[in-house]
Amino acid sequence: MHGVIERRRQYLQLMRQFTLERGSFTVTEIQSAANVPRSTAQDWINRLIGEGCVAKKESKSGRQPARFLAISAMPSSTCRRMFTAVDGDYVEIFHDCMSGACAAFCGHHHLLAGGMVISVQRDGTLLRECAKLGQAEVSIGLHPASAVGVVGVERSGDSIVQQIKSIGGPAYSLTEMLSQASGVTRVEIRRDGDLVEGMIWTKALEHIVIGIDDTDSREGGATFALALALLQRLGTLPGIFAIGHHVAMLYPDIGERTAGNSCSFIDVAVEPREVPVLQERVYRFVADEALSPEWGVATKCGFLIPPGLRAYGRRVREERVSLDYAMEEAIHHGVTLHGGRGVIGALGAVALSGLPNEILLNPEAPVPL
Repeated sequence: MHGVIERRRQYLQLMRQFTLERGSFTVTEIQSAANVPRSTAQDWINRLIGEGCVAKKESKSGRQPARFLAISAMPSSTCRRMFTAVDGDYVEIFHDCMSGACAAFCGHHHLLAGGMVISVQRDGTLLRECAKLGQAEVSIGLHPASAVGVVGVERSGDSIVQQIKSIGGPAYSLTEMLSQASGVTRVEIRRDGDLVEGMIWTKALEHIVIGIDDTDSREGGATFALALALLQRLGTLPGIFAIGHHVAMLYPDIGERTAGNSCSFIDVAVEPREVPVLQERVYRFVADEALSPEWGVATKCGFLIPPGLRAYGRRVREERVSLDYAMEEAIHHGVTLHGGRGVIGALGAVALSGLPNEILLNPEAPVPL
């Protein structure tokens, strides 16, 4: 096995050398340079094509042989998605990365730099930052200084513009990768010695929290599974950015509960004009998939939870509340309810959104206002 790995390395190095010097290579050139039979050279080219390390540049045409080129082992971009949602003077910045380690690095340095980022959460490869609109000075440099920071966040029409200053690896991401992330509409770069400053444009989206409850029955089903399926479905639709799925525990001493009395909420970001269409899709999906006629859905625009709504979340974990009370609270806080008795728990899910899992999953944990 070691011999195969070493030969692979040698062939790939040779092919990369030809690519750098001549732009491409042929089977004959690799055969001659490696001093091996033509069939061996062809077999290694085919193998490396299958691994994604080599690509065909030109097919054979008459007397002209097929030409190939080596592809860099470096990923074209570790940044899958970057999108932003606005709620008043605050902006949520979502950065979905190929690597949880890279997401953790950015989150750590953004907080270290200060600037406009005021809080950071990470869920696997998804980095979720809350920032305030405005400008701030940050010091960027080598350790112990931060390597990257958010200098400013501004709204420009229907776009959010982030001003990011960086050095080293983060500067490489800023110059070579971020422009390829889904959701980024424009990037401008300015260099100042080792420092790189970038302006990143994304759409100013609406953050929608969707609470769901009472979709299962004693015969089957699970609210968390339906909520997750809904999130996956919405994430396939154009213009909708799926964010995440969470489970929250409510008041456990409810006799008619199926098990544990949990509810779910999901988060998505969408263009403001598409919110009514999104809500209609949500209602149809839950109505079609729920096994209980008492299913309930609650939808709220914006990610900030006011103290009064959070207080409802605290109460629905401490005691049984009435449907009338839930409807009054929903109207007061601008939350749309749809469905049957399940809207009590669905509103509770929305009211608890944004809290850490340590609180969401423990019905005895105090809910901060």
